[in-house]
Amino acid sequence: MSKRSRTRQLSPEEKRLWSHVARHVKPMKGKLLPPEPEPGEAPAPKPALAPPSPVLHPLPVPAKPALPPLAPVERRTLQALRRGRKDVDSVIDLHGMRQEEAHFALLSFLHRAQSSGYGLVLVITGKGGAAAGFGIFEERGVLRRMVPHWLRLPDLRALVIGFEEASPQHGGSGALYVRLRRRRSAGSGDDTLR
Repeated sequence: MSKRSRTRQLSPEEKRLWSHVARHVKPMKGKLLPPEPEPGEAPAPKPALAPPSPVLHPLPVPAKPALPPLAPVERRTLQALRRGRKDVDSVIDLHGMRQEEAHFALLSFLHRAQSSGYGLVLVITGKGGAAAGFGIFEERGVLRRMVPHWLRLPDLRALVIGFEEASPQHGGSGALYVRLRRRRSAGSGDDTLR
């Protein structure tokens, strides 16, 4: 193993500090104490520090307007639906559709319903039955799980106020009541909720 030479020399201040430390310890056999630095040696002037560079903060990203939380269907409306005193404005049945097909049909249906001025629609997803086989790809009840997820997505929040599981006479857990926002009329800032 070869000795490595030091590339940096100790400053007078560092030499003085080392001398002070070395005077208070017993030297090893065969070693001498380092010489005392001369008192006339003035500590080397410290190099002037460059002024700190200004910290650059990223520009704030304009916040997107927060989407209003989904609201459940009012209790009074649910009671009227259960008792048959109120009907839904329109119905879509997604039974037997594949996810992509059902998603497109749901989007189209909700846009048409809002354009027609409907306030409450029924979306039938089906309850999903037991899988016919034991294959890993034979999953049932996919639409029952996916439709609530789709209704929560930002692109549908402009249409949907909220949704709730339907009452038994309208399909129970295999259907959803969906409340729709009123369509904004051109030039009006009115975004009244139904």
